Amino acid sequence: MAKRDYYEVLGVSRDASEADIKKAYRRLAMKYHPDRNPGDEAAEDKFKEASEAYEVLSDGEQREAYDRFGHDAVGGQGGMGGFGGASSFSDVFADVFGDIFGGGGGRGGARVHRGADLQYNLELDLEQAVRGDSVTIKVPTLVKCGDCSGSGAAKGSTPQTCSDCGGSGQIRVAQGFFSLQQTCPRCRGTGKMISDPCRSCAGRGVQEEAKTLSVKIPPGVDNGDRIRLTGEGEAGPNGGPSGDLYVQVMVREHPLFKRDGRHLFCEVPISFPDAALGGELEVPTLDGRVKLKIPPETQSGRAFRLRGKGVKPVRGGEVGDLLCRVVVETPVKLTGEQKALLEELRATLKGGEHAPKEKSWFASVKDFFGDLAS
Repeated sequence: MAKRDYYEVLGVSRDASEADIKKAYRRLAMKYHPDRNPGDEAAEDKFKEASEAYEVLSDGEQREAYDRFGHDAVGGQGGMGGFGGASSFSDVFADVFGDIFGGGGGRGGARVHRGADLQYNLELDLEQAVRGDSVTIKVPTLVKCGDCSGSGAAKGSTPQTCSDCGGSGQIRVAQGFFSLQQTCPRCRGTGKMISDPCRSCAGRGVQEEAKTLSVKIPPGVDNGDRIRLTGEGEAGPNGGPSGDLYVQVMVREHPLFKRDGRHLFCEVPISFPDAALGGELEVPTLDGRVKLKIPPETQSGRAFRLRGKGVKPVRGGEVGDLLCRVVVETPVKLTGEQKALLEELRATLKGGEHAPKEKSWFASVKDFFGDLAS
């Protein structure tokens, strides 16, 4: 019986990546695994077919030969096809599913893990976030124990080879008719057993220590931005690489400015005479004070834009603006003379032509109640 095309068996294209091939095989193997389909010969045949296809397509040399010459190039002759016996078949299965069963996913010694990533929350002033800065932080992390030099064993003693895995950190476990490789539960993948643990680190081989680091803050960072310091996380066990440190930026609330992306906003109180007659005010920016001209008859809430006085985004782009919103302030603690002057002014403003918004508002109210009456 003619064999089906291996790419067709796995349901992938001929230019599929190694990761796509592995993912496709895992999906089919989980679906047709004999343990999930006891007594189903059709499912077992599909499982064997998918495994045969995966063994060839996951190997660079075999895949190249298969792409050029087809099934004849990989010597698949019935039964399990190109598999070199039950041991090689179980190796293929363990390579894909070892992580599910806690295995090392490889065929070597003790599994090497990458150290854990760490996060540090860094509070910044708005000025630091906008202009950039260099700050020093202290981060608690795990370093090699100085008393046992990272071995985990007390002075005068040494770790012993694990008797269950022979020091490899891996054991084989039967799963149906397969033999799967997984992390040794006794030594937890280290390949060593410690009978007399170090008292300083309780046998872990690492201790917590505060590490001092200098962090360069790029200009324009904002709340939620993260700065990655490669290799500054926790040390990896069994000689594995260290993780990374992520510095999470948190910008403190500013007494004058609020930020929205690349723009800054502030409120500027002005007096009633300045709003009515116009004038010139000094307003703050992050670069210092600037003059702001207020035209006559300025209404409360009007915003004035100062271009280029905002923030240059950390990911590039134009510098934002500063928008100053003026708020007319009602005078308080008036003297008798001041009250008399305001009374005189109020008498002269009657008639509505000096308050267009008030006039239009009363007209709208009148129309509204007129509609209700009708």
